[in-house]
Amino acid sequence: MRILVIEDEVKVASFISEGLREEGYTVVVAYDGKTGIDLIKDASFDIILLDLMIPEVDGLEVLRNIRSRGIDTPVLIITAKSSKEDVVKGLDTGSDDYLTKPFSFEELLARIRALLRRSRKTDTHLLEYKDIVLNPYTRRLSISAKETELTDKEFMIMEYLLKNSEKPLTRKHIAEYVWQNSTDSTNIVDVYVNFLRKKIESISQKRYIHTVRGIGYVLREEHENI
Repeated sequence: MRILVIEDEVKVASFISEGLREEGYTVVVAYDGKTGIDLIKDASFDIILLDLMIPEVDGLEVLRNIRSRGIDTPVLIITAKSSKEDVVKGLDTGSDDYLTKPFSFEELLARIRALLRRSRKTDTHLLEYKDIVLNPYTRRLSISAKETELTDKEFMIMEYLLKNSEKPLTRKHIAEYVWQNSTDSTNIVDVYVNFLRKKIESISQKRYIHTVRGIGYVLREEHENI
């Protein structure tokens, strides 16, 4: 599960992110609203933890922005503001829950689990392209009704390719999306793309992931490399 934490207080962000990583979640941190919006545009998350008092773009404006674009990822507001007016504003703007600082990590985990359960019941967020269907909750990839299970890294690469279908992606951008690292992970991108290609070949005779010489990879329904 991928969680985005938008929080400008470094200690709070570290407390949350380190704890969630120990619980097995993949965590991305943004320290201002603008960066948070950019990350949400480029990637998908299972839940967003959002502080209201953040620089560049405040939390309520971040929430308005993502909801106006039809993004319905569950949002848990985390803030020092505790007045009823702030709670109402956050909920009316589109947040799914509200947690006031200070809070215990156990309470945060409970709120996250509840939101994820609710989200799974109402929306599967399936990603589709041609005959391909990717289910983010089962981590299963299906092509023309045949299925295979993906590892976490294989899933994230396939997710990024599907979100940018027919658009060439550089190894650097793939590495940033999957490993949050564009310098040390570019070579391993080739290794995991090869793993992913083999998974696809096990359930389909079509080739979907193509090498773009000098750039990286593209997802498209063709039979030749570019």
